[in-house]
Amino acid sequence: MSDAITPELLLHGYSVGIFPMAEHRDDPEIFWVDPRRRGVMPLDGFHISRSLARAMRRCDWKVTVDHDFEGVVDGCADRADTWINPEIRCLYSALHDRQQAHSLELWEGSSLIGGVYGVTLGAAFFGESMFSRRTNASKIALACLVDRLRQGGFLLFDTQFLTDHLASLGGIEITRAAYHALLERAIAAPASFLGPAVAGPQVVIQRRTHTS
Repeated sequence: MSDAITPELLLHGYSVGIFPMAEHRDDPEIFWVDPRRRGVMPLDGFHISRSLARAMRRCDWKVTVDHDFEGVVDGCADRADTWINPEIRCLYSALHDRQQAHSLELWEGSSLIGGVYGVTLGAAFFGESMFSRRTNASKIALACLVDRLRQGGFLLFDTQFLTDHLASLGGIEITRAAYHALLERAIAAPASFLGPAVAGPQVVIQRRTHTS
């Protein structure tokens, strides 16, 4: 099955509400997932606690966009149990080359300490995975991502599944039918991931210009 998956087929899968996974990093087979209940992050419902807001004000981490896409994917795969196999990594790198997959990175000096990546279609952002090497790094990355999606005109932030971590930040779970209704509206609308965005206090935005 995985031999037939191309970047075009991957995008088509997202457009009809499914996404790919592998059982583990060494499994060459890729399968499609279509959850009965879907995790989404309402862009007007992201919850920033007082402690997180305080951490964002005090931190001097740097935020970049599309500066180290492969580094973020590798950071997400750097765990004991991962569904990111070599073919999935190559597929998303190909989408990144076409500016249809993007990453947001957090840096402490020259060290990549957290990030998130996903796919864009119209005004839909499909969050694939995130990682954190410092306390609050994944929360701050998500806060910056939500801000970017809001300002870019996005209508849907798909998180695929709802974890306790995402629920604590405002994530919810909806039915498959409700998700498809949101998806249909979102992929037909325009949005821009690479447009200007405002970060929280003391967080610097740097964006590397995409080159083919």
